[in-house]
Amino acid sequence: MTALITITLPDGSSREVAPGTTPADIAASIGPGLAKAALAARVDGALVDITLPLKADAQLALVTARDEADALELARHDYAHVLAEAVQALWPDTQITFGPSTEDGFYYDFAPGARGPFTEDDLPVIEGKMREIIAADQPLRREVVARDDLIAQWKAAGETFKAEWAAELPQGEELTVYWSGDKWYDMCRGPHLASTGKLDAQAFKLMRVSGAYWRGDQKNAQLSRIYGTGWLNKKQLDAHLTRLEEAAKRDHRKLGQEMNLFHLQQEAHGSVFWHPKGYIMWRELEAYMRRAIDGAGYKEVKTPQVMDARQWEQSGHWGKYRENMFVIPDEAPNTEDEGPLVSDDAEWMALKPMNCPAHVLIFRQGIKSYRDLPLRLYENGCCHRNEPHGALHGLMRVRQFTQDDAHIFCREDQIVEEVRAFCALADRIYKDFGFTYSIKLALRPEKRFGTEEMWDKAEEELRAAVAAAGLDTPEYGWEELPGEGAFYAPKLEWHLTDAIGRTWQVGTIQSDRVLPERLDAAYVGEDGDKHRPVMLHRAIFGSYERFIGILIEHYAGKVPLWLSPVQAVVATIVSDADDYARAVVEKLKSAGIRAEIDLRNEKINYKIREHSLAKVPNLLVVGKREAEESKVALRVLGADQPQQIMTLDEVVAALASEAKAPDMR
Repeated sequence: MTALITITLPDGSSREVAPGTTPADIAASIGPGLAKAALAARVDGALVDITLPLKADAQLALVTARDEADALELARHDYAHVLAEAVQALWPDTQITFGPSTEDGFYYDFAPGARGPFTEDDLPVIEGKMREIIAADQPLRREVVARDDLIAQWKAAGETFKAEWAAELPQGEELTVYWSGDKWYDMCRGPHLASTGKLDAQAFKLMRVSGAYWRGDQKNAQLSRIYGTGWLNKKQLDAHLTRLEEAAKRDHRKLGQEMNLFHLQQEAHGSVFWHPKGYIMWRELEAYMRRAIDGAGYKEVKTPQVMDARQWEQSGHWGKYRENMFVIPDEAPNTEDEGPLVSDDAEWMALKPMNCPAHVLIFRQGIKSYRDLPLRLYENGCCHRNEPHGALHGLMRVRQFTQDDAHIFCREDQIVEEVRAFCALADRIYKDFGFTYSIKLALRPEKRFGTEEMWDKAEEELRAAVAAAGLDTPEYGWEELPGEGAFYAPKLEWHLTDAIGRTWQVGTIQSDRVLPERLDAAYVGEDGDKHRPVMLHRAIFGSYERFIGILIEHYAGKVPLWLSPVQAVVATIVSDADDYARAVVEKLKSAGIRAEIDLRNEKINYKIREHSLAKVPNLLVVGKREAEESKVALRVLGADQPQQIMTLDEVVAALASEAKAPDMR
């Protein structure tokens, strides 16, 4: 008689079952409702198929739609497989490659056959075929296949990409495929749902098509990538599409054009052309941050844009970031028609991708005592990173950016207090902009510099500081993220939540013992000996470009009055009011309000529409009557009340008060 195995459930109860029993069998033994609802299982914490035979004693938790994160991951993975099956059913000479789930959906990369690359016009046809496959309720069955057999099968089927990938997987690794019915399969680790019918045919939508490269390398074959969004039910899908519509309305690129803030063009890929109005926003943010850091005891510095490559080698960035650095030969280029532009003997320099090594060099000037610490060096530092063209995205992902960057050099006994103070400063600043946030601790990555002891100390110091600040609570979304720290230090991350529920990772502080060691930073301690300072890397905005982009989308262009490039426009109804309008503008300007005038011979409704589109927060409409009574008709952007009649002095006083930055009220 075969010995039974013990399966322990989340409530602590256990069941004795025969080896080979599946989680589905156990769900059925508990009740028909659970049997229907169970989608997969966690066995000793690992997510597995609901049909996977159990072979030994284990902890078992059944996964249902209530376990939303797991359920969505499974569904999106299945949607990707169904997408691939649908495409090959429609165009059999298409080769399949990879198709992972994503944060809100899935994609699959294809090597199209004779028909050529896919287009947006193909998506409705593919969606229809996907719904047929889902309606067929085809079982999704796992099969282990011998390496050589699988490679031979892929080659025989003309699937050269799959064959190449299978051949490169580690020897001894179990290779599995998942069958959809009995006619189509894909190589996959799984897990998957029990059948295609477990998917909701109305809960997905194919979104777009783009180009991609095999294994992400531009030197390889170009592929067609089809993106989709997938959910557990139609209600979730509809909510997501509504969010996307709202996000499209808030797109900072669209609003930036309408508000005449900035533009981008191919002549400077990934760099921003700031227009006068956009640069006003920048300057207001810069002034706000300067007041904040001055009050917190920082000293502002300015460092070179270009540094010798040997400096970056010493810091460790040359090995880690070189592919994302712009390098420059340290010699005059060849001006002749013949010969190479740069000689083989050229020394190399690089545009700085970050400010930290330069700040260490400032710290090293002169002898530093323990009494000099903490030393807080701040820089609005312009940096450059060679991001791929395809990764660039408006203000959110650029090649040239300016960081609100600071490095705090401190003693071991000062770390917790410095991090706590930074947490308090970040809290104040984010609340000034109306953001809520969560805070995360990113722990040591697999590839890193420094000893285990250094990492242990650094991680524990950040934990202690967050606790001292009272932020290590569910209210602040406190969470630890294994493996996501920088190569030289763990870091705290601030994730802001915007007006439509999206999150943005913005601020950070990192506790670093590696860079001071590599760049030989030292101070004289109370004992008269040399000691290494700890270097805290910190930023609140992250970069001005990205933060402005986030603000535009968060406020849907209706930024707070103190940030608005134009705070008021005075518009005339009739030319008889022109002189009064000029007097109104001058009084507004005298009160420190950024005001403009609109005397054009256009209908007032046209002027109102135009200035509303440009997100002007206050429109002061004046006609003959207003001029005679020294009043204005005030229209506030987005207000429920169309307009209110106020005296000029009342309007000026109200706007002057509201136009002050939050830290100056």
